[in-house]
Formats: sequence, structure tokens, C-alpha cells
Amino acid sequence: MLPTGAKESQLRESNSQKVHPQPMEEAMTQNPEALEALISKIFTNISSLKSAYIQLQAAHTPYDPDKIQAADKLVISELKTLSELKHFYRENNPKPVCVSPQDSRLAVEIQEQQSLLKTYEVMVKKFQSEIHNKDSEILQLQQQIQEADQKRTKLEKNLKLRGMSAKESDGLGDENSFFPMDLSPDIFTSAAEVAFKAIHDFSKPLINMMKAAGWDLDAAADSIEPNVVYAKRAHKKYAFESHICQRMFSGFQQESFSVKSADSITVTEESFFQQYVALREMDPLDTLGQNPDSIFGEFCRSKYLVVVHPKMEVSFFGNLDQRNYVMGGGHPRTPFYQAFLKLAKSIWLLHRLAYSFDPNVKVFQVKRGSEFSEVYMECVVKDLVINGTDQKPRVGLMVMPGFWIGGSVIQARVYLTSMKVSE
Repeated sequence: MLPTGAKESQLRESNSQKVHPQPMEEAMTQNPEALEALISKIFTNISSLKSAYIQLQAAHTPYDPDKIQAADKLVISELKTLSELKHFYRENNPKPVCVSPQDSRLAVEIQEQQSLLKTYEVMVKKFQSEIHNKDSEILQLQQQIQEADQKRTKLEKNLKLRGMSAKESDGLGDENSFFPMDLSPDIFTSAAEVAFKAIHDFSKPLINMMKAAGWDLDAAADSIEPNVVYAKRAHKKYAFESHICQRMFSGFQQESFSVKSADSITVTEESFFQQYVALREMDPLDTLGQNPDSIFGEFCRSKYLVVVHPKMEVSFFGNLDQRNYVMGGGHPRTPFYQAFLKLAKSIWLLHRLAYSFDPNVKVFQVKRGSEFSEVYMECVVKDLVINGTDQKPRVGLMVMPGFWIGGSVIQARVYLTSMKVSE
């Protein structure tokens, strides 16, 4: 057992040998290798940051979103590394003391890098703003490309229906030459005008043949729609046009158009338009010569039999040979039947177009006695005025039905009764 004096001497010696934690600057001063390693990391980080920034600049010319994104991530990563080095130094040097030239050099480098870091952060924010703007531009361009693709697909569809390929369309010059094939209210309005003219054109030979056969046209007009008061005797021609119209448009509101063989056929929007395109430029008699039993052929036969009464044929031709030929499935090449086929073609094409639209075009008729509406009706005689009374104009005959196409109205053509011709 040691004496008391010896114990105190041993304890003082032990305390003098205890190791105390050293501050960062002392550790770095005493360990030059650690200081050099930290400085080396800073320089390496700055070099990598400069390289990443150059990549970010290069990615803008030409503009490459993928490369910009990758370079942006790299810049942010290097900035984070530099920030970590800064925080490491601050945590270990809360009160920097320049105890050596190496410490002074490190403090200056850190200060410079902090200033550089702020500059890069500002530039990164600027680039991020530019990237956001470019992304918005890209989105707009993508939408424009999508719209252009849709138009191209629609054009290719129309070209295909016309039997043309996209290559064959090259060099045709006027791009507007394809507009008539595009579904629009204008093309349907034009087709309706053609149908109205066809009704008028077919009524002429019909009336002439009735005259030649000795028919009483006044009585015939009254039998079609009695008690209509005409402003002129010549206006009775509209009774015959009305007769043709009513029978030709019967069943127009049905997909099959009252053709029995079409009832079991599922007709798509494309096939309606395809039928329209296929027949539009064709002579109807040539078409029926190739396929007399087609849906169009059946339509022509059925409409001829209801428009042209057997008594008419007997008085016109002296027999029913033509009628029997049609009923047997044929399509005679007589001038009268060919005139009828022009009418049938125009009504058929109008129906094909009506069911090519989405939603389908709707037909509407005007009953006799209806009050005249300038919104939904148009008078076929422009110079009619009220015949000295205060009553409102009334419909005597519907010469052509009207149509709803989208939000637009194609007016019905009517003849007003009990009117007079303006002086």
C-alpha cells in the first residue's frame, strides 16, 4: 500500500497523460493530409459542377428535354455535395481561427465557393424557369401535332374512299380540292339543293306526258292536294312536285330507307359515306347495270312503283310493260326511266350523307295549314303577298322537306295558299 504522498503523485501523473478532443482546426493543423484532402474534394466538386453546368447549357442548343433533365439533376447533385462540404466545415469550425497559412487558404476557398454556390443557385433557378416554359411549349406543340394527325387520318380516309392513296395525292396542288369530301353542313346543303332541282326536273317530263295523254291537269292537281288556292294557274305544277317529294322521301328517317333487304344489314357510318362516294360520280344506269339487285337498285324499283301510278303508264305508253319489267327486277333503258334514275340517285345520295354525320341529319316535314315560319320554311314563290286579309300566311303544299344538321336548319320549301302575286 502506497503512502498518501505517493498516491497523489501517481494521480497527477495519470491526469497529465489523459487525451482531450481536439478542435477541427487543430486536427487539420496537426494533420495536413486531412486538410489537403478537404481542399482536393472542394476543387474536384467545383470542377464537376462546372462540367455539369456546361452540359446544361449545351442541352439547350439544340433543345433536348431529356438531356436538360439529366444535366439539371447532375448540377443539383454537385450543388448538394458542395453544400455538404460547406456545412461540414462550419460545424467543425464555428469560429474560424486562422492558425496557419493552410487554414487561411481554406477559409478563402470556402468563402469563394460560397459566393460561387449562390451564383449557380440563381442560374439553376433561371434554367428551371426556362425548362418550365419549354415544357409548356412542348405540350402545345404536341397538341398541334395530335390535331394535325387527326386531320391527316381523316384526309387519308377520304382519299381511301375515293380509291386514292396518300402518295397519289402528292402534287395535286390545291389542298382545297379535298374539302368537298369532308363532312360539313355545306356539302349536305349542296346535296339537298341538287335533290330539290331533281324533283323539279322530273316533274317537267311527267307533266308534259300527262298533257300529251290528255289529262286534266287542274283535276289532277286538286286530287293530289284539294282546296289549295293558287295565286296563278301555273303554280299548280307545285302540286306534282309535292306528290313526287312525298313519295321519294317516305322512309327517309329510317336507316334502311324502307328498303327491305337493308333491314338485316348493319350499316356503319363509314359504309354510308362509302356508298355516297362510290355513286356520286357514277351514272346510275351504269351502276345498276353492274349490280341490278343492289340496295340502291331495290330502292330505285320501289320508289318508281310508288311515284308513277299504273294509270299514268297506261296513258303514257299504252301498256304496263315497263312497270312489269321493273317489278321483275330489271332497270329499263328508256328515257323516262333514266330521267327517274337521276331523281332517285339525288335522293339516295342525300340519305347516305344524312347518315354519315354524327349525329345523323334529321328530316322534318311541314303539314298543310301550318302557319308560315321564316325560320323553318322558305316559300318557293318569292313574290307572294297576303290576299287582302289580316290572316297569317298558311302552308298549302310542302314541295321539299327541311333538315336539322347539328345546330343549323335547312329550311323546308313550301307553297303558300290563299296568296296573291305582288304587283
